Amino acid sequence: MDMSLVEIWHSMGFVARVVAVSLVGMGFISLFVVIERMLVLARTERESLLFASKARPLLDAGAAEPLRDLARGFPRNPLARVTAIGIDTYEANIDGKDPIELTRRELVRKLEVFSAEARRGMGMLASIGSTAPFIGLFGTVIGIITAFQGIASAGGGGLGAVSAGIAEALIVTAVGLVVAIASVLFYNSLSGRFDRLDMRMQHAAGELVDYLEGANGGSARHG
Repeated sequence: MDMSLVEIWHSMGFVARVVAVSLVGMGFISLFVVIERMLVLARTERESLLFASKARPLLDAGAAEPLRDLARGFPRNPLARVTAIGIDTYEANIDGKDPIELTRRELVRKLEVFSAEARRGMGMLASIGSTAPFIGLFGTVIGIITAFQGIASAGGGGLGAVSAGIAEALIVTAVGLVVAIASVLFYNSLSGRFDRLDMRMQHAAGELVDYLEGANGGSARHG
C-alpha cells in the first residue's frame, strides 16, 4: 500500500479529517497572530525610540505644551498616549486637591488598558497551545479505532489491515504537537517582549509623574 499523505488522507474517516483540518486551521491562526503581534511590536518599539529621542529634551526643559503636541503626533504609540493622557489629566485637575495623585491613578488605569490592547490575540495563542495536543490525541483515538476496524474487516491482525489507521493516528498526533509546541514557544517569546514593553511604559509613566510633581511643587512655591 502506498503510504503517501494523499493516500492517508483518503483513508481517513470523516471525523479524522475534521480533526486534521481543525489542527491545520489552528496552526494558520497561530501564525497570523504571531506575525501580526510581531509587526505591532516592531512598530511600537520603532515609534517609541523616535518619540523618546524627541521628548527627552522637552521634558528636561519643562516644556509641557510642546511635549503634549509631540505626543499627539504618535496616536498609535502607547508611550506617547500615556504622556498626552498624563499631561491632560494633570492640567484638568490642577486646581483640585491632589492633581498628582489623580494623574497617577489615571495613568495606572490607562497602562492596564494599553497592556491589554498590546496583548490582543495572545489569549487565542495560549488556548491553541494548550488544546492542540488534546485535539491531536482525539485524532489518535479515532485512528486507533480505524485500525481495529481494519483488523476486524480483514479477519486478522496483519500489518496491511492496521497500517492505514496507525499512520492516520500518528500523523494527526504529530500535527497537533507541532501546532502546540510552536504556539507555546511563540507565546512565551512574545510574552517576554510584552513584559519588557510594560516595564518601559511604567518607567515612562513614573518619570512623567515625577516631572509633573516637580512642576506642581514649583507652582506652589511661586504661589
